[in-house]
Amino acid sequence: MFEIKDLKYKEILNIPSLTLDKDVSCIVGASGAGKSTLLRMLNRLLEPDFGTICYNGEMLASIPPVQLRRKVSMLGQTPILHGGTLAEELQLPANLCGYDPPGSDEMYKALETVRLDKPLNDWCDNFSGGEKQRVCLARLLLTKAETYLLDEPTAALDEETELDIFESLLQAAQRNGKTIVLVTHSVQIAQLLSDSIVCIEDGYTRGYEL
Repeated sequence: MFEIKDLKYKEILNIPSLTLDKDVSCIVGASGAGKSTLLRMLNRLLEPDFGTICYNGEMLASIPPVQLRRKVSMLGQTPILHGGTLAEELQLPANLCGYDPPGSDEMYKALETVRLDKPLNDWCDNFSGGEKQRVCLARLLLTKAETYLLDEPTAALDEETELDIFESLLQAAQRNGKTIVLVTHSVQIAQLLSDSIVCIEDGYTRGYEL
């Protein structure tokens, strides 16, 4: 999946070598350690000052950003919606990318995965912050992406609810052959759900467990 060599970015990251090739890879570390910066580089939202990143054997820098983001989709901590109904939000990636939008059954299945019980004709502007983030998670599941990059998307939830949603999300992703790179503040969640754990401290990978 991702192969990183001699990566440097400002004074934030310095990673000589790192491979993320498991079904679920978790990145943990203190606030400000460089976790989110690394995740943004995997989606070309940031470019390294030095070094290379490959995705499935192809140099990331050679993949046009729009094409890459159809393969590698990222979700952050802040929900980004577009003021429509729930159905419109869930069908947005398909409409933008030109493939058939999901039907009602598929959309409700995605909503069930993220534990959101709302009718498809509800307006998302009326949802709470936590509900909006669950919409974003469901929308992510309905994309054609091969890999999900998740930057603490459920950080605002209590750990029990967060674990429940992640377990359901990961099961759905694995059923559909998706891979996940997850940044999380919870070492417990990383240990319970991941196939590999990367610990970043002061921009360096201090621990790497398989």
